[in-house]
Amino acid sequence: MLTDNFLIYSQQFQGILAQAQATDGNNIPMSIEHSLQRTKEVLLSVRAEGKDVYLLGNGGSAALVAHVQTDLVNKCRLRAHVLQEPSLLTCMSNDYGYANAYQELLSRYIRSGDVVLAVSSSGQSANILQACDSALANEANIITLSGFSANNHLRSKGMINIWLPSDDYGMVEVGHQLILHYLSDSLAENKNEH
Repeated sequence: MLTDNFLIYSQQFQGILAQAQATDGNNIPMSIEHSLQRTKEVLLSVRAEGKDVYLLGNGGSAALVAHVQTDLVNKCRLRAHVLQEPSLLTCMSNDYGYANAYQELLSRYIRSGDVVLAVSSSGQSANILQACDSALANEANIITLSGFSANNHLRSKGMINIWLPSDDYGMVEVGHQLILHYLSDSLAENKNEH
């Protein structure tokens, strides 16, 4: 519930972060700290092996992953890519439908051992879900960030799934941004690992 009192709003946000949950690919719970450490290890391995990271999102989450791409490439020295360049995404959407656009793009790029970082506030975006299925079929690793329903479909797709218990887009998006900034800052401190 939105409030016009910033202190209450920030306390609500802290409460959502405190209740965040993480699971592995078998839906086994893990602590948030462990999930972030495991994500960092996966990304360090990607860097060491010369693999790629593909960042997916829609709307505000697309803007978020575009920002994170900048940090991952610049500060963390990862081969990170977003797939929402307007002419390419609109071409693929026009030819294959928006629900299939990311899947079609990934089918042209993804390699075994690459990572897809999928961000969706609702965890129900058809194009993100289909892209994850395509990536899994190509032996890529998936890391998800979602919110809203605890049973959202994206939450079952990743080797690491981080979920924020809120149905407020702003709270979920800012929470995802905080998590991804934490990861990129942490990785930037380890530029020379691997």
